[in-house]
Amino acid sequence: MNIIQTVEEYLSKHEIAYILHTHPPVFTCEEAEIHCKTVPGIPGKNLFLRDKKGQRFFLVILPAHKKADLKKIGTIVNDKKISFGNAEKLKTKLDLYPGAVSPFGLLNDKNTEVEVYIDREMYEAELVNFHPNDNSASLELTKEMFHKFLSTLPHKIQII
Repeated sequence: MNIIQTVEEYLSKHEIAYILHTHPPVFTCEEAEIHCKTVPGIPGKNLFLRDKKGQRFFLVILPAHKKADLKKIGTIVNDKKISFGNAEKLKTKLDLYPGAVSPFGLLNDKNTEVEVYIDREMYEAELVNFHPNDNSASLELTKEMFHKFLSTLPHKIQII
């Protein structure tokens, strides 16, 4: 079973409506701007971060157009020395690879070890889109369906 089917099966099981858009694989927001122009909604920028000691991990979800301010995020998560998590930890914690990070990776966080922070603009957007743990597709979700997905997770969701 491929990754997209797994996410789609989860969403279907929880009666979360979405629209699947396929496109060439994209690894950066700049590539997504080129290949995902026709995908409606605000695209997400999903950052997998860690503290200095590598004991805390964070998924920070921002609109793609916003610049990530790691100092500000560090203040929000109460840890001044945050940085990007490496590919190995990303694989271990969310079973994802760089370029495919999304809220759907939280489905793989079986021990609820990743702290989740969502930018208020993204949380309140009428339409959003994220990779379904595979960077060759995007799932379009309404605000209602995105919130419904978040409510199915055991994670505490913090709006920033």
